[in-house]
Amino acid sequence: MTMSRLWLVRHAPVLAPPGTCYGQLDLAADSHATAQCAEELASVLPHALVLHHSPLQRCELLALAIQALRPDLALKPDPRLREMDFGRWEGIPWANLPRDEIDAWAEQLADVAPGGGEPLAAMLARVAAALGDARASVQASGTDVVWIAHAGVARCVQWLLGDRARASLAPCAAHWPREAPAPGAWAHYALRDASSPGGAAAVR
Repeated sequence: MTMSRLWLVRHAPVLAPPGTCYGQLDLAADSHATAQCAEELASVLPHALVLHHSPLQRCELLALAIQALRPDLALKPDPRLREMDFGRWEGIPWANLPRDEIDAWAEQLADVAPGGGEPLAAMLARVAAALGDARASVQASGTDVVWIAHAGVARCVQWLLGDRARASLAPCAAHWPREAPAPGAWAHYALRDASSPGGAAAVR
């Protein structure tokens, strides 16, 4: 039997200088790259799915572009799929952020709010709730689930499906996932029940 999957699509590159901390800043994405990603996804996504997307415009515009090519796909914004809120750090190059604040965040990754924004524990809680709904949807319908979101959401999913989360270990900088789909790319995650191992395979 084929395992239902979560398609986690990352938005196209944003229109910001490289190295900028942007988090929940509502930045536009490159329009050509967005259109290219939409065309590729429209050609491979299964029929009649719902595109759950972050309400930030870089994700919403990609969802709309896919739906324009595939009218069988419905759209559903979900604020739980937003990127992490980096507070006062947003819009500033990472290289210019106070070193002591970054170090304090790294030492208590789960609980310190970077830039006074959102602690990782809070982001994990909202992504976990969305993942629970995705599992319930799979159980009810047997169809794949599509999220159009951000690199931080992809890392949260990897953590939540990994061995350390199942062992109830707190996230730390040494073991936090580094990999995420490139802008305009996606990964597949097997959606099993919460007690079973999960896995991911990037496809582009």
